[in-house]
Amino acid sequence: MNKNIVTSMSALGSALAVLFTSQAAHADQPKPWEYRFQDAATGIAQQIHWFERYTLWFIVPITVLVLLLLLWCIARYRAGANPEPSKVSHNTLVEIVWTVGPVIVLLFLAIPSFQLLTAQYSPDEPGLTVKATGYQWYWGYEYQVDNPVTFDSLLLQDADRAGAGKEDRAVYPRLLAVDNEVVVPIDTTVRLLVTGADVIHSWAMPAFGVKMDAVPGRINETWFKADKPGLYYGQCSELCGKDHAFMPIAVRVVSPDQYNTWLAAARNDLQGANKALMASVEANKNVTVAGN
Repeated sequence: MNKNIVTSMSALGSALAVLFTSQAAHADQPKPWEYRFQDAATGIAQQIHWFERYTLWFIVPITVLVLLLLLWCIARYRAGANPEPSKVSHNTLVEIVWTVGPVIVLLFLAIPSFQLLTAQYSPDEPGLTVKATGYQWYWGYEYQVDNPVTFDSLLLQDADRAGAGKEDRAVYPRLLAVDNEVVVPIDTTVRLLVTGADVIHSWAMPAFGVKMDAVPGRINETWFKADKPGLYYGQCSELCGKDHAFMPIAVRVVSPDQYNTWLAAARNDLQGANKALMASVEANKNVTVAGN
């Protein structure tokens, strides 16, 4: 084979490796002009995506049918075509069709919907419990483990990017990056306890299929089990005041070993633990790229 072709193919392979590992590094986040869901990172999110596609098989034909019926009625029963309006007020066949038809459609929607709800409310035994408290306008987290780890997670300011080592805006995007991410191990059921300290907030992570209101004086419970490593972004999804749009959520999913190392260090030095974890993730990414 021509040497130039081999070289070109090798370069292309390296470029693709960098592309895919780069995507894995920052996992998923909102994109300009996005009209579909973010890629699913949990089993529940995958089921939500399937259910959305499934319902479209009913919604689209029904919408088209209703539109065609409206156009037909407009043309067929306009005043010019019907100077004498019809006196008919009932039609037994039509009554049966538009009663039985929707019942059948609703049954086809209800069964998988109930299955999805059952899955959402039937988590495995949690391996980690994290409490998230919404404030105006940031999130506070408490890891409910031996020697609990607590910290606040605020919007990352541009002036702090260099010091935090988060200057790459593809990985740490504007208005979504935070100073301290939530760190969880992959393939582990995480129980999330959500509450609010002042007004109602909402903890939402699209890639996980999770959205739970944070209500003052009440603790709501949800869960997720991320099956893909990376850094995921969400936002407060309940209007909570003037800085509602500046209240992002970031969750970093890592290997169990990386999580255990981070947790042990975070008890005494959160910033040092975060930087060490970032270095470990970057080193793994570079090894993966080199291996490809």
